Amino acid sequence: MKNLLLFLVTIIVSVPVWAATQTVTLAVSGMTCAACPITVKKVLSKVDGVQEVNVSYKKLEAVVTFDDAKTTVEALTKATENAGYPASVKQ
Repeated sequence: MKNLLLFLVTIIVSVPVWAATQTVTLAVSGMTCAACPITVKKVLSKVDGVQEVNVSYKKLEAVVTFDDAKTTVEALTKATENAGYPASVKQ
């Protein structure tokens, strides 16, 4: 029983080590006016795990920093798509 408890405590304490902060640049070609980045930033900021969002209308891109234990790139692109701004990972 003592070994099991020690094992569980070790696992619980180690879980945050598995999570990592990621930064991805998304190409958001659907932005057609200077107001579009406001909407893109708003929807990305609402995704759980997103820590920072910078959107550029001039570059038609969004740079997103997020916790990969809480969200994924797919969830980010889905959020922009649902708002009418399809996005993909910029190569």
